[in-house]
Amino acid sequence: MRVGRSDRRTVGRVLVVAAGVLTAQPPDRLSAQTDTVRMAALRVAQTRPDSARAMVRRLLASLSPQDSVYPGVLFTAGRIAADATTAATNLQRVVVEYGRSVWADSALVLLTQLYFAQGDPAATVQAAERLRLDYPDSPLRARADFWGARAYFDLKDDAHGCPLIREALDATSADVEFKNQVTFYASRCASATVGDTQAKPPVPTVTYAVQVMAVKSAAQVDEMLTRLKVMGFDARVVRDTSGLFKVRVGRYATHDEAAQAQRRLKTRLGGQPFVVEEP
Repeated sequence: MRVGRSDRRTVGRVLVVAAGVLTAQPPDRLSAQTDTVRMAALRVAQTRPDSARAMVRRLLASLSPQDSVYPGVLFTAGRIAADATTAATNLQRVVVEYGRSVWADSALVLLTQLYFAQGDPAATVQAAERLRLDYPDSPLRARADFWGARAYFDLKDDAHGCPLIREALDATSADVEFKNQVTFYASRCASATVGDTQAKPPVPTVTYAVQVMAVKSAAQVDEMLTRLKVMGFDARVVRDTSGLFKVRVGRYATHDEAAQAQRRLKTRLGGQPFVVEEP
């Protein structure tokens, strides 16, 4: 993925602003952020980003991936990355490889903002919906709802965007600035009373996807995601209580559409891809 100079500036501004928002969470969300080198890197990044990135690279090289602070350092590397590709790679690793860490939902929020800044509403929606599904109790859910709603609006899908903007508005009472942002975009949902807690949520619909593989190795997952994206498939990773990484393709409205995709995948990849239902 090539990112132009103006895009790099946009991405940099997005990550700097988002980093401030996520750092301003309650103390318990920062319990893992205790090592002085990483904190120093964050401070240095404000004025000397190249030096900060070098500090984080050295820290990552000195740590084992099994170290409890590793995902926090990886998250920091994503926050201060020089380009969109590096930022996305580091943040995706946090989500995929350290999905149970305290950094996973924060990484997903940054990914929603990063993808939106790049003009990719489909990827923005995917990251926002993943946070809602995997981390329903996250205090960052309202942030993901906001960016997911804006992406849905760009896709001309107000039916999905308006419920998210209402959820975001209901959770913003303590943050006046964020509430003003949400209220501005909520104005397009005039057909329903924004913030009305009595409004009935939309009836969930079943969608279908094609599962390509289920493995424990993150390396296999990364390789398969790359292959699928090169082939033009909308690939993503789902992780459940089994701990397996499940690579799935698409969200199809009907079983027949999913079955057609399943046949194409089998022809091109081999193996035994199969259709699954998703809420």
